[in-house]
Amino acid sequence: MTHTNQRGAWRSLRRGLATLTLALGGLALAGGAQAQMAGTGHDLTDGTEGREGALGEICVYCHTPHGGDTDAAAPLWNRTMTDSITERYSALGTVTLQGEEAPVGSVSLACLSCHDGTQAMDTVINAPGRGLGDTGDSTFVMDNSAEGVSNDIAMRGTDLRDDHPISIQFCGGGITSTGGATTGTCNDPDYNTPEFDTINGNDVWWVDVDATAGRQRTDIFLYTRTDFSGGAAQPAVECGSCHDPHVASANTAAEVHFMRTSNANSAVCLACHNK
Repeated sequence: MTHTNQRGAWRSLRRGLATLTLALGGLALAGGAQAQMAGTGHDLTDGTEGREGALGEICVYCHTPHGGDTDAAAPLWNRTMTDSITERYSALGTVTLQGEEAPVGSVSLACLSCHDGTQAMDTVINAPGRGLGDTGDSTFVMDNSAEGVSNDIAMRGTDLRDDHPISIQFCGGGITSTGGATTGTCNDPDYNTPEFDTINGNDVWWVDVDATAGRQRTDIFLYTRTDFSGGAAQPAVECGSCHDPHVASANTAAEVHFMRTSNANSAVCLACHNK
């Protein structure tokens, strides 16, 4: 082998090793994410709390690498989004509710595609493998009373009058953004002022929980909506504001499943509400 050919062979070998390293790194990250989900209430592969789907994978009940629902404000969403909500918290007529409601949307619709109980939890766009389409079992719903399994808190149904408001302006409105800058103040002074930044070209707000710089996974996420009156970008409260579907927390009074941070001493409530 000539000296030139040897150099070419070494370059090819280095490129191959680099590719293999990246591939193994990606598998490690994917494995870590799945390990965190495994055994939680969102793992439908092990019969947790009596729920066991037939798809055989953890992530597929919500996500697909190709062909996801592009109307969903959730990454590569593998379920059909339907707005079946009939009643909202505002229907109670409480005088303390100051924020304007937008149509139920953003990530909340993604959560409700299971938690409203109107479609089977294993009704997906793409099944594992080559994408076999909808494989839903019509009896595999959130409130599976037919099989002796019922979870009234997880199964929110279509009447949300007894639930914290979602798709609603944070702090009664008053805060908007334009050109990568936030303007205005909370209309309701009983709320803490949210943090603001531009991430990947998107204006985002959050409520800081632990004084760590930048938005952290354990902060209270606020979701940018443009369908309130006036059409300006504004922070809104959604299901994902308090809940992270991928965390594996202890199911105790202080550490309820899927809370972004501990609610000990009402910490989650007081992060937003200045009481």
